[in-house]
Amino acid sequence: MSIRPHLKRTRRQLLSLNVWKLRLVFWSSAMLIGITAAIFALGSGFADTLYHRLYAYSAPLALGLTPIALACIAWLTTRYFVGTEGSGIPQAIAALSIRDGALRSSVLSLRIAIGKIFLTCLGLLSGASIGREGPTVHVGASLMYAVRHFISLRSRDMHHALILAGGAAGISAAFNTPLAGILFAIEEMSRRFEEKTSGVLIIAVVLSGITALSILGNYTYFGSTTATLPITSPMALLAIMTCGIVGGLVGGLFSQSLIFGTQRLAPFARRSPVLLAFVCGLLISLIAFLSDGHTYGTGYDEARQLVTGQEQGSLLYPLYKMLATVASYLSGIPGGIFAPSLSVGAGIGADLAQVFHTLPMQALVLLGMVSYFTGVVQTPITAFVIVMEMTDSSSLLLPLMAAALIAKGSSHLVCPKPIYQALAEAYLAKTGAQTDKN
Repeated sequence: MSIRPHLKRTRRQLLSLNVWKLRLVFWSSAMLIGITAAIFALGSGFADTLYHRLYAYSAPLALGLTPIALACIAWLTTRYFVGTEGSGIPQAIAALSIRDGALRSSVLSLRIAIGKIFLTCLGLLSGASIGREGPTVHVGASLMYAVRHFISLRSRDMHHALILAGGAAGISAAFNTPLAGILFAIEEMSRRFEEKTSGVLIIAVVLSGITALSILGNYTYFGSTTATLPITSPMALLAIMTCGIVGGLVGGLFSQSLIFGTQRLAPFARRSPVLLAFVCGLLISLIAFLSDGHTYGTGYDEARQLVTGQEQGSLLYPLYKMLATVASYLSGIPGGIFAPSLSVGAGIGADLAQVFHTLPMQALVLLGMVSYFTGVVQTPITAFVIVMEMTDSSSLLLPLMAAALIAKGSSHLVCPKPIYQALAEAYLAKTGAQTDKN
């Protein structure tokens, strides 16, 4: 008596055309996110490389281009692509709480997705210290949310699931880190896990990841390392604690500077967004001049060389890169902080490796990455999983976990509220949106 009704419902679902239509549209959207993420990766990589070639050809020309180009991007953003500014993760988080469907559609739309990709690539072509990973989350959420135009989804829970699934698929395809994509959606974007949306989330991550992988090939984002760390060694334990404390504090200060700077500059940004971007561009060029051109772009090459042990790096690189990233974000142009933050963390780890010179430098670099990244976003589980998946460093699982947890506590001392939550709340306040908490 108890199983027959269930079997009948299961048979109806298997044979229902509407159910299969829903699945096909959803699966197609997940694969579209993978394709888009791959194209975005190729485009942003080309733009980053092109600017570095320009700098190598003529440093003065490259230095002069940055402020002018950032001013043009700010004008395009405010004129044609309002809502694309920043990393896009705060907007995606805010969209989960917005009641007004029209306002939510203005935050997550195909126009936003196209503008995000175009302007982020343009920012990298201009020398800004930004990344594509955060924007890919925004693009993924926008593309998946567009599914509602093709199928009838009246439930807010399903809209919520689509946004989460799109964001998770975006981070998975961007980094080739499927597990981190799922954890990021749970730990950062939603901070809760619903059984009825878990299948939607996992299927989106798998399909988008496989699609991106088929285009880009199987790769580890920052290369791979075989470095290990003797967890029972007193020196190793001291290094883990030091990396966690230093990386967490510096990452928290970085996040707090973005939160504070965004709030203080908001009136000026509304009045003169182009002028603000120009001034920030001048600062980025000045920092690049002082660092001999190492602070432009994503920081991918610098981090990869440190992870693989090809380069020692400059002692001041983490400071310069962090300042360039602050200036880039406060300029108001589209662009994320994931890749630059991982690059800063790698630099911090390399600096600390000179103190703990008896330990493998690559291991300290990874500890610095996970500690600083945790300090910035305050999601320790996502942080150590994403670094582990990006560098194929499962042998350092326990040290990375320990450093991430220490960094979370250290970061909270200087930045009480996680950066994306704080920026999402500021965005909601700016738009005056009615949310589920109102």
